[in-house]
Amino acid sequence: QVQLVESGGGSVQAGGSLRLSCAASGNTYYVWYCMAWFRQVPGKEREEVASINNQGTTTYADSVKGRFTISKDNTRNTLFLQMNTLKPEDAAMYYCAAGPFCGDFRYWGQGSQVTVFS
Repeated sequence: QVQLVESGGGSVQAGGSLRLSCAASGNTYYVWYCMAWFRQVPGKEREEVASINNQGTTTYADSVKGRFTISKDNTRNTLFLQMNTLKPEDAAMYYCAAGPFCGDFRYWGQGSQVTVFS
């Protein structure tokens, strides 16, 4: 079993920055094959924001390219999402996810709320 716990959310003015963290614990042997950040607002579908695989290859949604950076620290079993130049439309609940393949996310965190005010 794998546990994922997000932190770092909060409220920030548009143009500001936040850094989300996701700490993984439990049987994390294959967790690092692929990890990702998703976000969701009420009434809308969950959106994949960024992913990173075990080779360090990253992908980003077009809406966040150039502003968000996904990274991971294998020594601390922690995933990060650096979010810069935040916009009101970035406001959402952000979730960390992990799985054996990108697209096959079997484990999810409880979410961390990000609010962006103008």
